[in-house]
Amino acid sequence: MPRLRPLTLTLALLTASLPPTAGQTTPRLTLQTWTVKGVERSAIVVSPQATSPNSGAPLVLIFHGHGGTSMNSSRTFAIHNAWPEAVVIYPQGLPTPGLMSDPTGVRPGWQQAPGDQKDRDLEFVDAMLAWARSKYTIDSDRVYAGGHSNGGTMTYVLWVTKAGVFAAFAPSASVFRRELIGKAKPKPALIVAGEKDQLVPFAAQRASLSATLALDNAEQTSSPWSGGAVLHKSSIGADVVAYIHPGDHTMPADTGTMMAKFFKAHVLR
Repeated sequence: MPRLRPLTLTLALLTASLPPTAGQTTPRLTLQTWTVKGVERSAIVVSPQATSPNSGAPLVLIFHGHGGTSMNSSRTFAIHNAWPEAVVIYPQGLPTPGLMSDPTGVRPGWQQAPGDQKDRDLEFVDAMLAWARSKYTIDSDRVYAGGHSNGGTMTYVLWVTKAGVFAAFAPSASVFRRELIGKAKPKPALIVAGEKDQLVPFAAQRASLSATLALDNAEQTSSPWSGGAVLHKSSIGADVVAYIHPGDHTMPADTGTMMAKFFKAHVLR
């Protein structure tokens, strides 16, 4: 059983370029740590700020991009603002070699595939899920994962390895690797991609979206969903929403709100 201890943090002293530090906290954001196989892991946790349904609170895990932090992720996604009934966890990655940059692994990130980094991040996810279920009443049919860039890649890793746990996924600025999608089960997904993304080329993201539509038995044609996003209806209940924006690798400011709206519409099947 992973050893854990709650900490607090001083929000005013944290920056997007640094991991969370211990100190005081607001009532909403808390720094939680776990020891997983002898390594301390941490995440920003936001408890429900509104009454959850009798079935329990939804649980959302949101993964930052390579070089990011859990604190910055809580600011940019802000899922907890869009879904105050949910428990939202923003995990912090560990130094990890990147595919596009940082080959020596100085900056924090996530494993790229099952088996990578000895599955340290999948084990971290297991520890967070177990902790959340011990601390809160969690609705097991409403557990979700999303992330940006390398965090989107981690989301795809969870799709392949833990499809029976998560009701829906929301990867941004990433691709579903060909060797992984062949092992995946159909799941509802919100996919975010920028047409001018130069870090993860849009052509690759578009090809990944097409492969995901095929996996999910979703229509190639679409209908308006919300804002600039469109819905590809699935014949097997694995709808895909595509949020294609005109920008670069940076996700739109309303991405977290879009993710929350999508998650609310899906339960585990």
